Amino acid sequence: MRKIKFWKMSGAGNDFVLLTGGRLSTAALQKLALKLCAPKLAVGADGLLYVNKAGENAVSMRYLNSDGSEAFCGNGSRCSAWWAYRSGLMKRKKFFLKTISGELPVEIVAGESVRMRMPDVPEVQLGFKGKYPPGVKTVHFLDTGVPHAVVPVKGLAGTDVRGLGRALRHNKAFGPAGTNADFVEAGDGCISVRTYERCVEDETLACGTGITASAVALTLAGKVSSPVALISRSGAQFRVWLKPAGRGASDIYIQGPAKIVFKGEIKC
Repeated sequence: MRKIKFWKMSGAGNDFVLLTGGRLSTAALQKLALKLCAPKLAVGADGLLYVNKAGENAVSMRYLNSDGSEAFCGNGSRCSAWWAYRSGLMKRKKFFLKTISGELPVEIVAGESVRMRMPDVPEVQLGFKGKYPPGVKTVHFLDTGVPHAVVPVKGLAGTDVRGLGRALRHNKAFGPAGTNADFVEAGDGCISVRTYERCVEDETLACGTGITASAVALTLAGKVSSPVALISRSGAQFRVWLKPAGRGASDIYIQGPAKIVFKGEIKC
């Protein structure tokens, strides 16, 4: 066994284990994600971040869910950007983050607050048809780097996010890969969002791609306009900017919190 340095990160309650350095293979990262993210047995997290310098003006970031699968992650990306700046890996406040969804510009706008461009959304399928469980009336389906089903509800606080989310995650309408499920409710000029994340297989306290999906879907549905204010399950506040483009959206930016919770070493 050897000791590995890590940083525990939080993006509005969406938590991650961040590693850096070396040349870790995909297989090695998958094993580390399974081991380090295990709740109550290790550090515990929703996913693993692997961050390294990638040139004078760029940082590379790979994200793996707690089950070892690789994906794009909005909160994880912002956390990676904040760590890169706070650790001194990146000296400037504006740079690029190289992700599985492309090279995305990021900006450190304040202490523990990061603004980042998100992937364009080619199409929002409003009123997406399917056979859904009772309590789910309207579903909007789109991809913000990962697929999301956005479900407007009344009484979000009392919504069975875990039960309904699990049912939608595996619903045949979304194909073999399934979907994340975002339950949303508008009120007081702000959209409240609760998300069931696939691969984590539970509700998380925040989801960056889900926050973005909710803003885009409700804008295209004519319910809100850019910039959109949103609040996650953790109570953290987000803001999303976007430009409707046909049936989709472009120039999408998300701003929200990212912080280092603690750092340490663990034997692996």
